[in-house]
Amino acid sequence: MIDNALKVIANEVNRYIVRKLDPDRDPTSTKRITTGNVAKAQEPDSSGSRADSLTAPGILTLVNIEEERNARNPDNFVRKNDKIEYRSPKLYLNLYCLFAINHSSYDTALQYLSLILQFFQHKNVITAKNTPSENGLSLDPKIEKLILDMVSMNAEQVNHLWATLGGKYLPSVLYKVRMITIEEDIADMQAEPVTGIYLNHPVE
Repeated sequence: MIDNALKVIANEVNRYIVRKLDPDRDPTSTKRITTGNVAKAQEPDSSGSRADSLTAPGILTLVNIEEERNARNPDNFVRKNDKIEYRSPKLYLNLYCLFAINHSSYDTALQYLSLILQFFQHKNVITAKNTPSENGLSLDPKIEKLILDMVSMNAEQVNHLWATLGGKYLPSVLYKVRMITIEEDIADMQAEPVTGIYLNHPVE
């Protein structure tokens, strides 16, 4: 589900950037943004090419996962096939996603970054309704919506993030993606539903 969310986000941003920069090109076959490990984007392979097939200038990388504890419901009872099932509480997650631009032209990298910011200023909520399927890729039915909020980092936080990634700083922006729901379709306990309450009165 996490991979689906990131692929859909990257695909939407890619479509926007291609239409802005290359209106004559087909967004489905032109890659300007892709998912991948930005830490490997600056590492050439044995042939001198970019590693991990990260040939797109824009790279979307998952850099952290955070549990949204306030949304957790300890009482997770579900009615299924005329029975009541208890399941472990759903896991609600926020994803921290980094858009980094690895382009030989610094001006072009800043242009990409500006377009990414423009896109999410216009569309920071992604749903199945406002995001059509493309090349068989569509938002997972279990995901109601994705809300993207820009995360502002100070110089120390930026330095720590890129030190953790093990690469040189690239023009980039961090977004918090809310929320991904993880739930295994396995019941921990099953019982007949309560259909009535009966009171036994003492005999006088």
